[in-house]
Amino acid sequence: MKKYSIYLLAFSMLFMASCDEDFMERYPQTSISPEEFFKTEEDLRLYVDGLLSLPGMFEYQQDQSSDNMATTGAIEIKSMMTGTPNSQNITGGWNWARLRNINYFLENSSNADASPEAIQHYEGLARYYRAVFYFDMVKRYSDVPWYGQLLNPSDEDLLYKGRDSRETVMNGVMEDLAFAAQHVREEVPSGTPGNWAVKTFYARVALYEGTFRKYHDELGLQGSANDFLTLARDLSKEIMDSGNFSLHQTGNPGSDYKALFNSQDLSGNSEVILFNPYDLNKDRNSDINYTVFGTYEQSPSRDLVQTYLMRDGSRFTDQPGFETLGYVDEFENRDPRMAQTLVYPGWVRAPEPDAFIPILSRNFTGYFQQKGYNNTTDNVALGSLDFPVYRYAEVLLTYAEALAEMGSLTQADADISVNLLRQRAGMPDLQVSVVNAQPDAFLAAKHPNVSGPMTGAILEIRRERRVEFALEGYRYDDLMRWSSGKLLEEIPEGMYFPGLGKYDLTGDGVEDIILIDKDADVPGDPQKETNSLGKMLIYYKAGTVDDNVTVYMENGSEGGTLVTETAERTFEDPKYYYRPIPFQQTTLNPNLEQIFGWE
Repeated sequence: MKKYSIYLLAFSMLFMASCDEDFMERYPQTSISPEEFFKTEEDLRLYVDGLLSLPGMFEYQQDQSSDNMATTGAIEIKSMMTGTPNSQNITGGWNWARLRNINYFLENSSNADASPEAIQHYEGLARYYRAVFYFDMVKRYSDVPWYGQLLNPSDEDLLYKGRDSRETVMNGVMEDLAFAAQHVREEVPSGTPGNWAVKTFYARVALYEGTFRKYHDELGLQGSANDFLTLARDLSKEIMDSGNFSLHQTGNPGSDYKALFNSQDLSGNSEVILFNPYDLNKDRNSDINYTVFGTYEQSPSRDLVQTYLMRDGSRFTDQPGFETLGYVDEFENRDPRMAQTLVYPGWVRAPEPDAFIPILSRNFTGYFQQKGYNNTTDNVALGSLDFPVYRYAEVLLTYAEALAEMGSLTQADADISVNLLRQRAGMPDLQVSVVNAQPDAFLAAKHPNVSGPMTGAILEIRRERRVEFALEGYRYDDLMRWSSGKLLEEIPEGMYFPGLGKYDLTGDGVEDIILIDKDADVPGDPQKETNSLGKMLIYYKAGTVDDNVTVYMENGSEGGTLVTETAERTFEDPKYYYRPIPFQQTTLNPNLEQIFGWE
């Protein structure tokens, strides 16, 4: 009786179907008779439409897991580095319901009275979704059970199987994507993946796996890394050569980049390969202003600020005294994408008439995020921004990185990829021979496992990815595949202040705030000092994290960078590149063994 109960529990947990789409609510797979439903092409379309799942606006918050952000949130990787993680307290992610929905379709779709082309199109979409599912599982667990067919209650030997190797699972993923890339149609409804979206994701997976295998010695798979990198190169070049996409630009480097992230209609944008449409009037609300801006849970890090190049292409970190530059000076003559991603001195926040004065708060950096923030008070516009799921910019950088990692990037390659992005931003071109002759020492120290004659180019392409995709949710995966998890040990810092006193934070030369000693009293409004514009200064009591103050500073009243937290972080390599299978699952199925030191 006990064994039978455990079996039923395992089966229900592993294969319970769930979907929010109306179609799935009306036709749950556990009760659909395939003979009654899978009859026509329309049936195939309805089912596959129910599988649609796209990244959305909350991607603008996903960099909380990376060195791009400070966060007060209970982020998994931060909790791991500051706590005692194990399989009993890391329990998310082991959910297989979606896979059952996909495999159910693939098992029955060929029964429809539809053309072979139509059947293969919808099977291609389903296999694309299966590849997305398994890619996420591999990123989290590495080795996982591969189920290429629908399981039934009688399949106890498969239900209780152990992990399949990473090679086996990724072979399945790549086979699914190859099929999808061959059969999914180019012409599809707006906001759904078509052939070029599939190929963009296919290239993303190939780049990820190629670089992961190259830099993760613990897998012992370095020998196959170039196979994936070659595929990433070829897929990207195919998309580039198609002529179907180009970078969005109107000749205005001060706003063209930002336009990708504050558009209410990306359907005609030449750069957007796939987008997630939002429309408040259709109950799809894109408004994340409160959470994304910079004083709720997340705030951009100073390390991200220091990554952007100077406007002339020189390195900010080569500037004398860059470590002690204040907020206004940091934004002077920088890559224009910086002021289109972060709030800059003089930026005006709707509906206020005057320049926004950055709010300094405990545990935050003082920097604020523009990307993903909709600077309007119009509720319909606020809730109706589209989200760019796949951008042509990613294709260009995938192409450049794959070549650089294989040691074969030429100046001509850089000119048709990374330099198009720099030109759109109004930045000088990347000169491959120059950066390889003099790699950036600041970046090299962050990525000590990069070596060889292409070191400088690899580091600069990594910079370009960080800048181009800043705060879009790419950074954590990049750090993981590059085996750069140790960078997460560094606690994010905020703005620099040399000490107590008055400071201009709007760039007009007039002081806006005043930092006073922890033991001083903040006067009432009538007694507060005013600036030359007749406006009262904003007062902050400055001290260390142990003081009862409003701003935490590195050296208390002696100044320094703003402090976001102090808990020591430890990234265990290679263990923390992976997650344990939840304890409950290994209890139900003892064949699921933990790997990389997890218990």
